[in-house]
Amino acid sequence: MDLDALATPLLDVVRAHQEWTPLIVGMLAFAESLAFLSLLVPSTVLLLGIGALIGVSGLEFWPIWLGAAAGGILGDGVSYAIGYKFKHAAFRVWPLSYHPNLADRGERFFARWGAWGVFLGRFIGPMRAVVPLVAGIFAMPIMVFQMANIASGLVWAFVMLAPGAGLTALAK
Repeated sequence: MDLDALATPLLDVVRAHQEWTPLIVGMLAFAESLAFLSLLVPSTVLLLGIGALIGVSGLEFWPIWLGAAAGGILGDGVSYAIGYKFKHAAFRVWPLSYHPNLADRGERFFARWGAWGVFLGRFIGPMRAVVPLVAGIFAMPIMVFQMANIASGLVWAFVMLAPGAGLTALAK
């Protein structure tokens, strides 16, 4: 299945059921941020497409932004918990097991940047899938992790949706 075959029906559902858009966006952001699903679900393109719909269809930006932020924050939080509980065994589960270099890259990135790595990793495609998991593996203090997670989730949701929404939709 190609991306258009997935995106077109989803965007049609968003157009037809605008009241569900924050929940749909939240689920997409969760999938994009959860260590295992992020490698399988092309949520970035879908979120950008929904951002464009905001600008042309009169959808309210802020509830959708909040849905995206909440989904992303929850996805990273679950990834952290998986890493904390299962340690390096999490990398032996499909689809992460098919990308062994991601574990090494994620560990180096986290070792270099720490809490900033949690914040920055959300904006770097492949790192988004593993940095929260690595933070859990290395037992980063939960408060430090959540501060970086929440801050990055709020900014990331804005960055994903705002360009398509345009400035006129943000004024609502």
